Formats: sequence, structure tokens, C-alpha cells
Amino acid sequence: MNRTLAVHVENKPGVLARISSLLARRGFNIHSLAVGPSHEPGMSRMTIVVEAPELEQVKKQLHKLVNVVKISELAPSQSVERELALIRVHAPSGKRTEILELASLFDAKPVDVGQHSIGFQVTGAPEQIDDFVELVQVHGLVDLVKSGSIAMGKEPKKRNKSNRLRAV
Repeated sequence: MNRTLAVHVENKPGVLARISSLLARRGFNIHSLAVGPSHEPGMSRMTIVVEAPELEQVKKQLHKLVNVVKISELAPSQSVERELALIRVHAPSGKRTEILELASLFDAKPVDVGQHSIGFQVTGAPEQIDDFVELVQVHGLVDLVKSGSIAMGKEPKKRNKSNRLRAV
């Protein structure tokens, strides 16, 4: 089962290597790993999608590392997850209109048009990108690059008394 973790770390050399090697040594498969600066100076945020039936073990191992500051699991229902993909599709002149119409359904933007292919940029939920890839494969997939998932927790919804259902 894939789980998504947000890991806040000190922005120091070697942190990424230590985290990825720890997960590999423990036998956890990393499906996606994206790292970038956070809103806090000197800190970075890692979004890690890992295949782990028992996530508590992963979190305990990560907390042992010196540069790890905070770990949060991002449940799908309580977070927003997105990926970026660059996809090049074989596009002969007679099929270009059909391919462009299909791309517009997924908000895929053409970023490179060549004689024999069109390159698209697609951003969205990982499932949405997978659906687009599946549909354009019939035309011939020339190249595919994915960024990996990035995710953040949703703002908790406040419930007031008027929103509660009354028992009858």
C-alpha cells in the first residue's frame, strides 16, 4: 500500500542520501520522492510516497536521523497531491487535431510541436496523469518524464453548531 509522507528536514548536505538509504536498507520501496525548500529558512520539505504496509516503522526509523525535524502522514482525503509530467506523443498530421482535443480534456498544454510528435505538459493528481498517458498510448508514446508527487495537507474544516445534523 502506498503512503505519502511530508518530512521536514534541515537543509544540509547528505540528508536526502541518508533518508533514501535508510528506506532502502529497511526494504521500503520509494515510489516517488520530491524535495524543495520550505517556507522556513534553512529547512527543506520532502514528499515521499513509499510502499509500506506498516508506516509507523518507517516513521520511527526516520525520526532517528539527526536532520529530520517533523514527519506527517498525508491521508488522501485530507491532502492535495499533484504531479507534473512531460509527455511526447507520436502525432502524424492526420491525427494532430484528435490528439490536441484529447489533451484539452486533461488541461494538457502543448510545449513542443515537432514534425512527427507533440510534447505536452500535464499537471494534476497522479491518477489523472495516468489516465491521460493511457489514452494517448494508442497514438504512440515517444517519451515520458514525471516529477513525482508533491502534497500538502488540507486546511481543517471548522464545523459550527448550525452544520451539525440533528438526531431525530
